[in-house]
Amino acid sequence: MTGKIIKGIAGFYYVHIEDKGIYECKARGIFRNQHMKPLVGDNVSVEILDEQDKEGTITGILPRKNELLRPAVANIDQAIVIFAIVKPNPDFGLLDRFLIRMEQQSLTSIICFNKQDIASEKEKEALRMAYETCGYQVLFLSAHRKEGLEELRGMLTGRTTALAGPSGVGKSTLINALAPEAGMETGSISRKIERGRHTTRHSEIIALGDETYIMDTPGFTSLHISEIMKEELSGYYPEFKRYEPSCRFGGCAHISEPDCGVKAAVEQGVISRVRYENYKVLYQELKDIKRY
Repeated sequence: MTGKIIKGIAGFYYVHIEDKGIYECKARGIFRNQHMKPLVGDNVSVEILDEQDKEGTITGILPRKNELLRPAVANIDQAIVIFAIVKPNPDFGLLDRFLIRMEQQSLTSIICFNKQDIASEKEKEALRMAYETCGYQVLFLSAHRKEGLEELRGMLTGRTTALAGPSGVGKSTLINALAPEAGMETGSISRKIERGRHTTRHSEIIALGDETYIMDTPGFTSLHISEIMKEELSGYYPEFKRYEPSCRFGGCAHISEPDCGVKAAVEQGVISRVRYENYKVLYQELKDIKRY
């Protein structure tokens, strides 16, 4: 019998088996001997030990299509990167770090801006222009008012989707709206700093329908990309590729070089200046890292 690990806590794995429910399982010791740990998102084979109490043993891990390190999950089809439009205002540097992480894993990213009900049309249009020109799909919704949810459901159907983003932007509220039975703790926003308290403490996958899963991950406000070499960074900005052939120099860093196609595109307004300025900050950050 096969199922999907939807949660792992203190050595116990909770496996969702289609049409049968969720089973509490331990993993066989052989995985430790092989230095292999089951991950949330793994498709696994299960030996049922107690049908009534829904207990079992994980006997095998099926091949993974991919594996993320942070959060430690497997078999993700796509990512929805969620930020609030306002309260708190989006941290575009952090948003770009999330997108770089997804580009590293060759995962399709959908950018979802929540709290559209308290944002102006001007604010929404600025965000749309900044990120749709990069080739990303941008969705605006209000989890609180349940606006835009049907469009989102269509994007989720038949896929396992990771929901990523900092605390306080409404990830758990969104999941509650999509799957009320999840009963997730939504927490509250600190009025003093308008930053969410950390209410999601472990990765958890929730079944929304046949072969349709959504995964919430612990909220965090920093994302390090220090393992990337500065020369590799531009490759994670898909909007640069079209203009790089116009650069005078091969291997142009798009920072201080003359006759740079990317910088010209920024001046012409066809590449987001916000994105480009974040790129320069990240490039300098990677340049300053001492590597031995």
